[in-house]
Amino acid sequence: MTDSKYFTTTKKGEIFELKAELNSDKKEKKKEAVKKVIASMTVGKDVSALFPDVVNCMQTDNLELKKLVYLYLMNYAKSQPDMAIMAVNTFVKDCEDPNPLIRALAVRTMGCIRVDKITEYLCEPLRKCLKDEDPYVRKTAAVCVAKLHDINAQLVEDQGFLDTLKDLISDSNPMVVANAVAALSEIAESHPSSNLLDLNPQSINKLLTALNECTEWGQIFILDCLANYMPKDDREAQSICERVTPRLSHANSAVVLSAVKVLMKFMEMLSKDLDYYGTLLKKLAPPLVTLLSAEPELQYVALRNINLIVQKRPEILKHEMKVFFVKYNDPIYVKLEKLDIMIRLASQANIAQVLAELKEYATEVDVDFVRKAVRAIGRCAIKVEQSAERCVSTLLDLIQTKVNYVVQEAIVVIKDIFRKYPNKYESVIATLCENLDSLDEPEARAAMIWIVGEYAERIDNADELLESFLEGFHDESTQVQLQLLTAIVKLFLKKPTETQELVQQVLSLATQDSDNPDLRDRGYIYWRLLSTDPVAAKEVVLAEKPLISEETDLIEPTLLDELICYIGTLASVYHKPPSAFVEGSRGIVHKSLPPRTGSSESAESPDAAPSGAPPSEQPAVIPTQGDLLGDLLNLDLGPPVSGPPVATSSVQMGAVDLLGGGLDSLMSGTGFTAPSTVMPANLGPPPSSGLGDLFDLAGGVGTLSGSHVAPKTVWLPAMKAKGLEISGTFSRQVGAISMDLLLTNKALQVMSDFAIQFNRNSFGLAPAAPLQIHAPLAPNQTVEISLPLNTVGSVMKMDPLNNLQVAVKNNIDVFYFSTLYPLHILFVEDGKMERQMFLATWKDIPNENEAQFHIKDCPLSADAVSSKLQGSNIFTVAKRNVEGQDMLYQSLKLTNGIWVLAELRIQPGSPTFALSLKCRAPEVSQYVYQAYETILKN
Repeated sequence: MTDSKYFTTTKKGEIFELKAELNSDKKEKKKEAVKKVIASMTVGKDVSALFPDVVNCMQTDNLELKKLVYLYLMNYAKSQPDMAIMAVNTFVKDCEDPNPLIRALAVRTMGCIRVDKITEYLCEPLRKCLKDEDPYVRKTAAVCVAKLHDINAQLVEDQGFLDTLKDLISDSNPMVVANAVAALSEIAESHPSSNLLDLNPQSINKLLTALNECTEWGQIFILDCLANYMPKDDREAQSICERVTPRLSHANSAVVLSAVKVLMKFMEMLSKDLDYYGTLLKKLAPPLVTLLSAEPELQYVALRNINLIVQKRPEILKHEMKVFFVKYNDPIYVKLEKLDIMIRLASQANIAQVLAELKEYATEVDVDFVRKAVRAIGRCAIKVEQSAERCVSTLLDLIQTKVNYVVQEAIVVIKDIFRKYPNKYESVIATLCENLDSLDEPEARAAMIWIVGEYAERIDNADELLESFLEGFHDESTQVQLQLLTAIVKLFLKKPTETQELVQQVLSLATQDSDNPDLRDRGYIYWRLLSTDPVAAKEVVLAEKPLISEETDLIEPTLLDELICYIGTLASVYHKPPSAFVEGSRGIVHKSLPPRTGSSESAESPDAAPSGAPPSEQPAVIPTQGDLLGDLLNLDLGPPVSGPPVATSSVQMGAVDLLGGGLDSLMSGTGFTAPSTVMPANLGPPPSSGLGDLFDLAGGVGTLSGSHVAPKTVWLPAMKAKGLEISGTFSRQVGAISMDLLLTNKALQVMSDFAIQFNRNSFGLAPAAPLQIHAPLAPNQTVEISLPLNTVGSVMKMDPLNNLQVAVKNNIDVFYFSTLYPLHILFVEDGKMERQMFLATWKDIPNENEAQFHIKDCPLSADAVSSKLQGSNIFTVAKRNVEGQDMLYQSLKLTNGIWVLAELRIQPGSPTFALSLKCRAPEVSQYVYQAYETILKN
């Protein structure tokens, strides 16, 4: 009968009966009882109460019973560490059992019991097993060292186990060698600085000898280890390649990819003139092709790796185009990957074949695939110049099919072909214009508008075409709006007399009726250019465009070199380095290919940068459109500051007055003055504009202040973080934001290796320095740290807005928590607005952006309120008394340049204040009100 019967009982009082059975004298009864216990444990019942009784059953010769007891032990040792010590004697005994299977079982179980108290008792048995005469026991003991190192690294180093592991690399048994390499690699990963795998030609030779005889997983470990070795010269690199090449014919695809990784890496050191180099290239193609006959999931992994290989060395597969042709029954993810590789391999020799194939794909039923196929035709045209004409005629044939999504994709790629080959294929524009009405996707509409604007002089009714797009301007996506604005300005510069009204209309729509900062900015720039210097406008807008390159989606060379070192791992499937997706990646070492033989250090290498070159800056993260932080024009560019108006002469272009006073109707006042939000050409930025602040770094820092600091609260309780308790608060002193932390170790073990990371958040808060805890944190010890923060991190709008998600790592684990920061830590010191500016901005912000709040139980006078708020960078711009009420007009500015204006009404003798807030990003108001309340009530 099968063992399923053990899982079907649900009797009450079972524990008591099991206890009796476990203590029975009959061996069979004992075995039955242990099976029942394991069954209960498997379905999730708590049978930890039987710990002593089960441990007593360890004293047996029966291997099956021993395995069951060890299984139970692994599961419950952590929750019953005091009881687990009872089992130590048995381990010691079992490690000297005549049966190697039992010795190995004891060692394996020892490694799985993660209890600190026990580990030191296990060192002696483990030492014996590492020197055991049976290879099965030695290979199990090697893995046990890695597990023990994870529990207590110091102990493993003190006991000299690492040296024993290094000795095992020279073992006579290949499986022992493979496991020793695996264990050392695992340990080296968590301690990248330690040179554990100290590889030299002698040890490499031993690894290569073991490679031929161990199991497939052993081979993968050894190959991965070889990939980290740096041969001393090209002779050694060639000899390793020769001995690794037979692995390419292995049945396991993981072994094949690991071998490919080693060869790709060492080929860097071989000279291209060598005969062997050519032979190696030929040998690499068949195994890669063979991988494509596996099941779809494996094919996908192989294709993602091949994609990297083809980018690095296209010559390997240049004759194998046919295997990448799509089969009718391939899943979509395989089809798309194959398509990508086909384009990478396209060349003059095979382009006819490729195009015929792609045209076939464009008539398939799968929409995504068809789109990608049409794009691929365009990419072929850009890549292989001789085929461009054929590609264009193929695309025109596809446009004639009138299938909506095919037409749209074709127009998008034809735009790119025009960019690559100017003045060559413009004859097809008429055909494209016929399909204007069917375009409904933003990318296709934008491409068509670009074509009309770029070739306006060749299209008789260009103005009518663009006007038809303008009718629904506000319903278009940003991409289309920006393209339409530029196209109409181009048209105006080419045909000024006929399109004056059109350009006024679009500039007015883009600047005055739009709340998209990018669109407004571009509108104002064009407006300023056209009104002051039409000749410059022509030079800027109608400038020669650089030709586009053939491969815009190639992986950047240094990243590609790093990914080649990770062939056969997840990084090669994601096309991202491990540091990008491994959470809390402990000391991931950035790998790179060896420098080419004969060449001086490659130009791409970072060390080769000129000594004076500035360090690369952090890439800026562009917030999503509509994100409150994206609105750069919220930097209070309000109505003009009082001052003499700037007259701009109306510039003549030929005999035509370019703007002909037409724009005057859009503005108040006579003659043309620049719209208020545009900075006059001969003045600096408006006094309080965000741009001015950027450049005026020396002035206007304001008074040094320390804002209100809330008392520390517990952010991460000890029970959720394996004994680590974190309390904290936020503060802002002298313009610097910091997170003040209190870390307490409530566990029984020492904590070290602390690090901290923030998730993306609304205001880009990020640690400005690593979390520095100089000494390990002993049990019951507390340490106080102030972590400096900055606001240059990645931005993502959170809900609530002031939510901050934090990850803290130590030697035990990674822990996550989230906390809310008070908004006043983001109020900057130069947040005082001038009176005129305040008045103008208050009027300029729409009334629907005003929010009303009440602050209760606050018995302070107006002066006390004003000075208390000034301490937290909320500045009083003006104060007046209206009908016995004190009115405070206040301004503050956030770190991302958003201004908030406030009116605070204080009735003397009443503890309730009325607060009105106005801001261009109204979602901030609620949090500013909370800051007011916090500051005034503390």
